[in-house]
Amino acid sequence: MNQKILVLDEGTTSTRAMLFAIDGSLLGSAQQQLTQHYPAPGRVEHDPREIWFATLACAREMVQQAGGAEQIAGIGITNQRETVVAWDKSTGEPLANALVWQDRRTADFCAALKAAGNEPEVQARTGLLLDPYFSGTKMRWLVENEPAVAAAARAGTLALGTIESWLVYKLTGGTFVSDASNASRTMLLALDGDGFDQGLCDLLEVPSAALAEVVDNAGVFGTTLPELFGAAIPITGLAGDQQSATIGQGCLSPGETKATYGTGAFILANKGSVIPHSANRLLGTVLYQIGGQRTYALEGSVFVAGSLVQWLRDSLGLLGTAGETEVLARSIPDSGGVVIVPALSGLGAPHWRPEARGVIAGLSFATGRAQIARAALEAMAHQTKDLASAFAADGAVWTSLRIDGGMSANDWMAQDIANLLNLPVERPKFVETTALGTAMLAGVGAGLYESLETAAKAMRGGLDHFTPQMTATERGLRIEGWQSALGAT
Repeated sequence: MNQKILVLDEGTTSTRAMLFAIDGSLLGSAQQQLTQHYPAPGRVEHDPREIWFATLACAREMVQQAGGAEQIAGIGITNQRETVVAWDKSTGEPLANALVWQDRRTADFCAALKAAGNEPEVQARTGLLLDPYFSGTKMRWLVENEPAVAAAARAGTLALGTIESWLVYKLTGGTFVSDASNASRTMLLALDGDGFDQGLCDLLEVPSAALAEVVDNAGVFGTTLPELFGAAIPITGLAGDQQSATIGQGCLSPGETKATYGTGAFILANKGSVIPHSANRLLGTVLYQIGGQRTYALEGSVFVAGSLVQWLRDSLGLLGTAGETEVLARSIPDSGGVVIVPALSGLGAPHWRPEARGVIAGLSFATGRAQIARAALEAMAHQTKDLASAFAADGAVWTSLRIDGGMSANDWMAQDIANLLNLPVERPKFVETTALGTAMLAGVGAGLYESLETAAKAMRGGLDHFTPQMTATERGLRIEGWQSALGAT
């Protein structure tokens, strides 16, 4: 019986295909790394063809493991949300490299829009701030600066979309959709609007004819070309990665909050049917849309989390593996006064300072690899604490925090977050909640579950718990050191 679910998990540094059973157990996974292109400071690109071929190869491996396409009830896709692909609808071929969510090349345009007084209206309508992080200004840049993209726009064959949109197009041979969670990250969708907004498109100078149809997060969005997997498979779930992780954590009731620690760190609190408005530079976003009805979330986005450890390992050569950070952190009683503010691509929420640069403060001759590694992990707790304060100021006080993502497997870091927040922290034993959330959506869309609540009850597993163990004095000294280093960025 076709009760398996295939999830395509499109990350920043890799693409994966993951095969789930109806009870949420992972039956298999395949992964390929993605090449990061850095053509200039502040610029980050991917090759859309590489994303497509890597995804297809991983998916085929999992379809074979499932026993064939007929064993799979539906495909779900989750993705890094703000990355933009431009392609030609007549050929299905990309017209330029994708601009990755970390890319900052549109900072000047965002600053000009802000200087002209546009940010309050943009925030009120979209829940977002004028920052190069979001997709809309990247779309404009591609049209303005890539001749092939501009030519396709003039010819009426241009498609501009996020990664899930690109993959659905390729998998189906031409279906052009964007789910509401991803669409809400473009600065082109009003939170109370059905589709992309013409006024916002005009403001950001994005051709609306190049944009997709906005659809639900669960349902049948098309079927794959039969030749790709031996038979057609319905695509039944779509979601941005952070919204998907929130669903995978079972945060389905207002007030429930999760934090995902991957390349960046992203915290979302379920706001139910209430459109969120922040006075503390947090973001309003669509959590999910089913049957045309939206559930919203309040979000804080940190640009650098796991990528800090990757930088220490790959660029500075201070680590052999990311896993060494936990051993090094435990080997010393404290960081020796070392504080890292990881503003390697600016500062996200609640600061929103794209011009900020990273700082390593408190260095001395006593500083070694262990102190720097521990300070890198401590930076995760400090960035989370800044967001907790902002959420509280917006009336969304946390009483506990559910964490996930690859970095959350680090027990020392999980405990440090509980210590600094002075809150209990929960971590699912299966930390890949991004993929799990999309499996839930795809299961609902395929008719395997009647609701997300039913899917969550069936598919979520056990939890690990971390309770605060830090004195108020130590917590205060840590926060004081962080605030001092933050002022130097």
